[in-house]
Amino acid sequence: MPDFLLPDLGEGLTEAEIVRWLVEVGDGIEVDQPVVEVETAKVAVEVPAPFAGTVITRHGEPGQTLAVGTPLITVQPPGGFTEPGVVTAGKGSGNVLIGYGTPGRPARRRRRGTTAVADRPAPPRNARPAVISPLVRKIARDNGVNLAGITGTGPGGIIRRADVEAVLIARTETVTGDRDRRIPLRGLRKTVADKLSTSRREIPEATVWVDADATELLAARAALNAKCPERPVSLLSLLARFTIAGLRRYPELNSRVEGDAIVVLGAVHLGFAAQTSRGLVVPVVSDADRLSTRELAEAIGARTAAAREGTLAPSRLTGGTFTVNNYGVFGVDGSAAIINHPEAAILGIGRITERPWVTGGQVVARKVCQLTLAFDHRVCDGGTAGGFLRFIADCVESPLIALGDL
Repeated sequence: MPDFLLPDLGEGLTEAEIVRWLVEVGDGIEVDQPVVEVETAKVAVEVPAPFAGTVITRHGEPGQTLAVGTPLITVQPPGGFTEPGVVTAGKGSGNVLIGYGTPGRPARRRRRGTTAVADRPAPPRNARPAVISPLVRKIARDNGVNLAGITGTGPGGIIRRADVEAVLIARTETVTGDRDRRIPLRGLRKTVADKLSTSRREIPEATVWVDADATELLAARAALNAKCPERPVSLLSLLARFTIAGLRRYPELNSRVEGDAIVVLGAVHLGFAAQTSRGLVVPVVSDADRLSTRELAEAIGARTAAAREGTLAPSRLTGGTFTVNNYGVFGVDGSAAIINHPEAAILGIGRITERPWVTGGQVVARKVCQLTLAFDHRVCDGGTAGGFLRFIADCVESPLIALGDL
């Protein structure tokens, strides 16, 4: 019988944990039908089969971790074998993950037995907790978590693993005194920890910063949104637009070090830091240098929402060439951010607060923020880094002039 192997789930992801099976042994499946939901260190995804047939064996149970390339299910094909161990795939098949899509044939969700997750209605009040994952139930049961007291953040109010883990984190943070806490480094937390450690170990970084008057930036954003309220722009999208312009002038910062060479990259794949219930992630807007300001705002908004829902495809979390970070949302002024390896720099903006500012020889109240750039000192010197940051600050202080030239 042919085996369907767990596919490559994206750059750097070598294993996945089974969350729930979407098919039973004996079920007939179609091309591109989701057969299992798995959770990686970055996202939860539904994996579709690339061929049709009857499920003979499911290799693994909910909660079990499988390595990429190991058997996921064994399927008896409806039309027989073309050669030993090989199944004839349905025409046009080639789907790897939900959202990647087979040309001309969208992936279908399973409708047998239970309603598809995306279409499941919100549970009525006083109904049983909306939990469909055995793994989520097990985690809650093992840790004494009452599922009835949790509001699910999944589609239709479904309680996800991240919802239960958030309760556990909040619970452990209340422990005081001499009781130690042990928090395992696993999943997304481990992935982030490994990447940050690699950055600190391999990149000789330096940091420069400057205060900027953001009064006109706030006014420009308000004017843009008043003109087209159905397509609003965010401060982060404006900062992203300025960043792309700055990288055109200082391309060394859109690069990476490979061996004994500096590779200056032609396209700008812009990453931005986003805090989610599962931890910090960095979604990427590919070819951001080809987008308008409003298109950037829409792309950033859509990826942020998907990241927080846990539905962002792995391909949207890799391949960045430069990262921007709005840490001002945490109420802080500045940050010596860690570069997102293997990128060469990260730009950050702190909170915008009213401060005394000298304008035209007079001290007046203005909206001021701090801009920070951490950069790989191997790819450029302080002159280049300072020039880039000064350019961004000038854009922040005179956004209408800057946007007119971008």
